Amino acid sequence: MDLFLSIKKSFITFCLSLFYARQGATAIEYSLIAAAIAVAIVAIVFSMGGTLQQTFTDVNTEMTGGGSP
Repeated sequence: MDLFLSIKKSFITFCLSLFYARQGATAIEYSLIAAAIAVAIVAIVFSMGGTLQQTFTDVNTEMTGGGSP
């Protein structure tokens, strides 16, 4: 019976330490910020994708002599 009470006390102590820990919350906050930045980068790349592709096409055309002088 003493072993059961010892395990129960250790488990409760562990759960309370997780509840009061601030490091986990800080890590989650930084993860959310990183995810928001990643979404913003993806949105910018997709919105400018056509313009960027056209720019490379124009440069390629000029370099291969396909454009007018």
